[in-house]
Amino acid sequence: MAKVIAVESKALGVNQIFAPVVDLARELRFGRVEETYGEDPFLVGEYGYHYTKGLQQEGVCAMVKHFAAFASPEQGVNTAPVHGGPRELRTTYLPSFKRAILEADAWSIMSSYNSYDGVPTIADHHLLTEILREEWGYEYYVISDAGGTARLGNAFAVCEETDDACITMNALPAGNDVEMGGGRYSFQYIPELVANGTLPEDVVDTAVSRVLRAKFKAGIFETPYTGVPDDEILNYLGTDAHKKVARDLDAESIVLLENHNNTLPLKKDAHVAVIGPMAHGYVNYGDYVIHTAMDYGVTPLDGIKAASEGQVTYAKGAERWSNDESGFEEAVAAANAADVAVVVVGTWSRDQDELWAGLNATTGEHIDVHDFKLVGAMGRLVKAVIDTGKPTVVVFSSGKPITEPWISDEAGALVQMFYQGQEGGHALADILYGNVNPSGKLSVAFPYDVGTTPVYYDYLNSARSWPNPGKEYANGTLVFGSNYVLSTPLPLYEFGYGLSYSTFDYSNVTVSSSTPSATDTVTVSVDVTNNSTRDGQEVVQVYIKDVVSTVVVPNKELRGFSKVLIKAGETKTVNIDLPVTNWGLWNIKMQYVVEPGDFKILVGSSSDDIRANTTVTVQ
Repeated sequence: MAKVIAVESKALGVNQIFAPVVDLARELRFGRVEETYGEDPFLVGEYGYHYTKGLQQEGVCAMVKHFAAFASPEQGVNTAPVHGGPRELRTTYLPSFKRAILEADAWSIMSSYNSYDGVPTIADHHLLTEILREEWGYEYYVISDAGGTARLGNAFAVCEETDDACITMNALPAGNDVEMGGGRYSFQYIPELVANGTLPEDVVDTAVSRVLRAKFKAGIFETPYTGVPDDEILNYLGTDAHKKVARDLDAESIVLLENHNNTLPLKKDAHVAVIGPMAHGYVNYGDYVIHTAMDYGVTPLDGIKAASEGQVTYAKGAERWSNDESGFEEAVAAANAADVAVVVVGTWSRDQDELWAGLNATTGEHIDVHDFKLVGAMGRLVKAVIDTGKPTVVVFSSGKPITEPWISDEAGALVQMFYQGQEGGHALADILYGNVNPSGKLSVAFPYDVGTTPVYYDYLNSARSWPNPGKEYANGTLVFGSNYVLSTPLPLYEFGYGLSYSTFDYSNVTVSSSTPSATDTVTVSVDVTNNSTRDGQEVVQVYIKDVVSTVVVPNKELRGFSKVLIKAGETKTVNIDLPVTNWGLWNIKMQYVVEPGDFKILVGSSSDDIRANTTVTVQ
């Protein structure tokens, strides 16, 4: 994917991409959840590493962001403070950055808008210099986000709002080398500050050298402009090969959440009623996609029509931003006339020009939410279609989890399609009709409702230690519990969850060493059998659990995974390497150590669906 992005970018004359985002989706109210790769530091780090490598191998500069801890703001509100201490920073928020920045050799970093533990990250010398430069040895540059430096005055009140000298002297010496601009342009006063002796010249020299080093690394001085002539552009953009990558990515990321009574896959000759505001009329891309692009791409309706050998009808049913139910009658009639209904609802975003102009959206930068239910008439539209009695497939087209547990129970099937790419409609149809066996797994857990968050899987030991849930049933019956009185602290769908049209059994878990040292790599082997008549892919997940530790650690942590194709009826041995150095903790002295003792190796299909385990003892 990243290589395709780099090839197309270079053809357009673009030599830097403001990505990857390696923030963690642990505060689901936050509007920019859609931009993240998920909730888990290890998983996000792997994506960030390979994205960075993919861009830079083609000579396009990656920019890892937002450094650091940006996506867990107070109340889920954009740019709000993030609370935590040094151990949480090291254990949770920094590993994904270290993997993408240090191990992938990223040529630039974007600092973040937030403060962490009371210190604005843009002026955090400990983060930007002591950790990033002195400990990690990072040699390239850090740039602020748009208007980020100005927040030292207009948000944090560390400086007077118009005190450019104060803003510059807090940000630049701390290690924020470049000011993106937006709001104020305080760094324009650098020459004056050097001339009057306020700012040491070597601080400026260091920042400049970091920028130049990145430019040299990217080959910009040798090839300042990489754009191709207009008459050659289609040889690089939107090629059939690139479209296939987009389609495959979407198909492999779609998650099958429910499939009652084998509602899916659909029969090719079935009469399908496609319903819902996200099904057609625009392409439901995410934030930072220019609004005109939403007129281009394959919608769910387009994809279903192209794949179907039967009749396909369409009814919008409702606008995504309205409580108006006047379209329900047409939608219900379409469902009644069909063999099966596919209802596409969800969240939506817009590009920045539209968002800052005040147009409505339910996800995106500075678009934060107080609950995760479907907006307006969409939930009632789903209910009206289900109540026809026709088999109903509900598709969530969204940038974050949607919490409508009743849909999980009442729909024939439930499919999660996170914001699609240009071929997303084809990819969805591939899944619905069984041309592709679903293999996506959730990179973020789904809560029952906003009041039960956070529901990330790697909670610290002692959390969720004795869940005693209650429940309010659809018929009004109340069953009282204690945590929570009428709900549960457990997720509706856990991290790593996702169904397939195949079933997989796990057996014969072995490890290469049961007594490794802290510098060893343990290879975990497991036999996975496809007990079905359909070829399928399974994501084998390996978690580790530190049995006894000197500080409180996560109850389990993902440390390896592998997506493998297993033919129907066959068994494949899957090997996953686990470097023991990744099993460490930050001890009471804030030193990173792998403590000797027992570690459980948990192998499974999700963070909760553990199929086998074994124990190794680190020497």
